[in-house]
Amino acid sequence: MNIAAISTALLAARDGATRLALPSAHEPGFDLAGAYVVADEIRRRRIARGEHPLGYKIGFTNRSIWPKYGVYAPIWGPVWDSTVTQLEATEHTVSLAGLVQPRLEPEIMFGFAEAPRAGMSDAELLACIDWVAHGFEIVHTHFDDWRFQAPDTVADFALHGRLLVGPHVAMREFAAARSELAALQIELRRNGGAVDSGAGRAVLDGPLDALRIWVDAMHAQPQQWPIAAGDIVTTGTLTDAWPLAPGERWHTALSDPRLPGLTLRTEA
Repeated sequence: MNIAAISTALLAARDGATRLALPSAHEPGFDLAGAYVVADEIRRRRIARGEHPLGYKIGFTNRSIWPKYGVYAPIWGPVWDSTVTQLEATEHTVSLAGLVQPRLEPEIMFGFAEAPRAGMSDAELLACIDWVAHGFEIVHTHFDDWRFQAPDTVADFALHGRLLVGPHVAMREFAAARSELAALQIELRRNGGAVDSGAGRAVLDGPLDALRIWVDAMHAQPQQWPIAAGDIVTTGTLTDAWPLAPGERWHTALSDPRLPGLTLRTEA
C-alpha cells in the first residue's frame, strides 16, 4: 500500500474540490488499519502546512444509517481551524465552496475542560467536559455518489467538511446529562418543510455513550492522536445526512430549551 501516494491524491482532491477513485478499489489489502495510517499521514501534512487541529468528529454513530452507506461501525478524524466555525448567533450563512457532494448533519458536540482517559465512569467523563452544544457538521466525500467502503471514509478525512458549533451550554446545567441528552428530540426542516427527525439515543444510545466509546477507541488506536483540554468533539448525526445546495434555508428545533435550534442558509 502506497501511503504517500494515497495521501497526496486525497489532499489534492480536497484542495481542488475534485473527485477521485476509491482507494479500496485499486489498493490491495486497503483496510481500516491502513486507512488510519493514511489519515495520520494526512494529519501530519496538514499540520506541517500550517493547519491546526481543534478536536475531532465521530462519524457513523447513528445505527439507522449504517445499511444505507454500508458502514457498520463508528469512524473518526480531526477537525481543523480551517473547518470549524463558532457561531455567534443561532442564524448563520455558509458557503458551500470547496465542498464535494455536501450533506448536512445536525449533531451534539462537547468541549473538553481537561483530557479524558480510557475507562472513565460517567461522573469522571462528565467532569472532563466544559460545555455541550447543538451544531451542524457538513460532511462531504470525494468519491462518486456517496459509494464507498469503511476504510475509504476514514482516509477521505472521515468525510469532514465543516463544523458549525452553536451556543455553548455549561455541562453543569444538565443534572442527568447522559439520560437527558439521550432523550433529546430534534426536527430538521428545509425551506420551511419538515424533512427528518431524530433523537439523541440514535447515536450509540446517546451522545455521552458515543463520546465514551470514542475515548476508549482513541486510546487504543496505534496512531495515539492526542485529546487535549479545549478540544471539540462532535458525536454524529441525529438524522440522516441530507444533500445541500446553494440557496436553501435549514432549521432545527430541539425538545430541550437549553439547546437552541439553529437556522442555516447556504450559498455558493
